[in-house]
Amino acid sequence: MVRKENIRIMMNNDIQMIQLYCTICEIRDSRLAHLTQRLSNNFRPEFTDEECITIYLWGIMQRKNELRPIYTSIKEEWPGWFPKLPSYQAFNRRICNLADVFVECASICMEVLGEDPEVTSYLLDSMPIQVASAKRSSHAKVAPDLCSKGYCGSKDTYYYEVKLHILGQKRHRCLPIPALAMLTPAHESDLSVAKRLLDSSYGIDIFADKAYVDASWWEDLDREQNVHLLTPVKLLKGQKSLDAADRLYSSAVSGARQAIESFFSWLQEKTHIHLASKVRSSDGLRSFIFARLAAACLLFSDFLC
Repeated sequence: MVRKENIRIMMNNDIQMIQLYCTICEIRDSRLAHLTQRLSNNFRPEFTDEECITIYLWGIMQRKNELRPIYTSIKEEWPGWFPKLPSYQAFNRRICNLADVFVECASICMEVLGEDPEVTSYLLDSMPIQVASAKRSSHAKVAPDLCSKGYCGSKDTYYYEVKLHILGQKRHRCLPIPALAMLTPAHESDLSVAKRLLDSSYGIDIFADKAYVDASWWEDLDREQNVHLLTPVKLLKGQKSLDAADRLYSSAVSGARQAIESFFSWLQEKTHIHLASKVRSSDGLRSFIFARLAAACLLFSDFLC
């Protein structure tokens, strides 16, 4: 006999799936139509893009880390809901072909979270997303336009990876709200990426780490965009330790930016975004990353509660 608790969970899953599908349809009609338009005889496939996007995001929200388990669970548990579900190979190709759509979905989902116009404090940092392990880092060739060989200081080893840069709005005792996101190869410095990422930011204070220190750039930001970067104090050449005031300031800045590191840890826990070793193409990698970012934003906003 099916227990009442199991029935309640099944009903909740049905409602949540419908809610997610309706949301995707609404987003597609308003913001994604130009990205999903087909100039071919198959411009209205029986298995729609809305269904494909819904399935992928749903699987990620259910903490299924790979595409195969997502496909299998839908085929076995929801066969009546998606009767035109294609073969796994065709589904995989469709996910890759929708890379631009997932990028836009992530952007829309970040907008939905909504920044507080009264808050001017932001956090800036990056996280590595591993595409190949240390053993394969020298000869890996997946997505060469996005990935490169990078060094992980905490593990003292090299990886073939891409970096996800996030600018998030600071909140009191809560995870920051992601506002901007950018992908870059691992070899690009955080400083050079920040100069592009903050090009259109105005009137904010940003807490970051020492990788973003550049006095001349800071002066330009302050003068032209009223943007102030706050980082821990770096030791001068020949200096062995900081004075008491600098230590106190550095501790305060480090404490403020701890929230962005917590956000990355939460993102990894919920979506396993940090490990993309099964990806085999640039479009596949973009779909992998931005679909997870979109799903995380939906979870972040308690979409499924």
